[in-house]
Amino acid sequence: MEQTFYPQYRGTYIQVDLDAIGHNARLLKKETAQDAHMLAVVKANAYGHGIVQVAKVVLENGADYLGVAIPEEGEMLRNAGVKAPVLVLGGVNEKGAAASVKMDLIQTVFDAERIYMLEKAAAQQEKEAQVHLKIDSGMGRIGVRSAREVQQILEALAACPHVKLTGAFTHFADADGQSESYTLMQMEKFEALARLLPEGIVLHAAASAGSARFKNARYDMVRQGIALYGCAAGNSTYEVIPALSWHTEIVFVKTIPAGACVSYGCTFTAEKETRVATLPVGYGDGYSRSLSGKAQVLIAGKRCNVLGRVCMDQIMVDVTELAEDEAVVGAPAVLLGAQGNERITADEMADWAGTISYEMLMAATARVPVMYLACER
Repeated sequence: MEQTFYPQYRGTYIQVDLDAIGHNARLLKKETAQDAHMLAVVKANAYGHGIVQVAKVVLENGADYLGVAIPEEGEMLRNAGVKAPVLVLGGVNEKGAAASVKMDLIQTVFDAERIYMLEKAAAQQEKEAQVHLKIDSGMGRIGVRSAREVQQILEALAACPHVKLTGAFTHFADADGQSESYTLMQMEKFEALARLLPEGIVLHAAASAGSARFKNARYDMVRQGIALYGCAAGNSTYEVIPALSWHTEIVFVKTIPAGACVSYGCTFTAEKETRVATLPVGYGDGYSRSLSGKAQVLIAGKRCNVLGRVCMDQIMVDVTELAEDEAVVGAPAVLLGAQGNERITADEMADWAGTISYEMLMAATARVPVMYLACER
């Protein structure tokens, strides 16, 4: 039985600004080459923002295609009434191939075996299966790597009348890195292998970082992911707006003397009398234990340090520098996002946790309710 969680029960919730996502989509569409498509990547529950809600907004604001990782995500979109082209970016087994065909999803292929799976499913369902060929130009994940492998794909396609090649793509491994040379090498390899394919198919390579740094890598379509959600990618100058924020509130305030410890392992010891506020959020909610003793939260528009280890359901923060009427039970706190003139970004949280912004955006667990905000900007 699915459990429902309510933001008003403990004041802890995620807020997603759909208008910000709409703004970002319009901006990125404007930056895309005039005759190129934009694919909005909504895999992994739209990076934690809500796959169906985001999909509908981006399609209304310039997206031509949607990108998912697995057929189940495409199925969610189809069940919600989304009719736009949906590309499954990952591989599938036989049952996954049948599901992709049933849901009219464009399936990524990278070997003959998957083409034969799709042919069987499409013939049984009396449908056509569209596919995009993945070219591994240097990511080392999935994809064909040589002219010989491309030829094998073409031979398999020729033997499968129900499977139609409509696109080919690659993925850059270091588009946001310091050196451009690796990405330029990948582009060269992608273009060389793409020349072996039929004319008129959709070619795409650049995701958010790649499209910002390598304008000649935009080809026929750009895949926009992290930038849609308001995180700058690579050396991007896009003025995107962060769409997700994480909120909670103070449940307890106390003053501890010098020498007192806070949280498990006694990793924090107060050097002076310290006021400590407890917030009802912890690693059980996805607020990573790796943030222990490193992170900050916003209360009354001011930064407050997380003290000691993050617990499963609670964290403690230093509110000594706040006025007494600013740090009271029920006062709002922001874990990620803006309050007053201050902002904690996903990139900043990621630095504290030793990870990347993507993981921070997706960190919240199912017990953190999500509230959607749509307003005129």
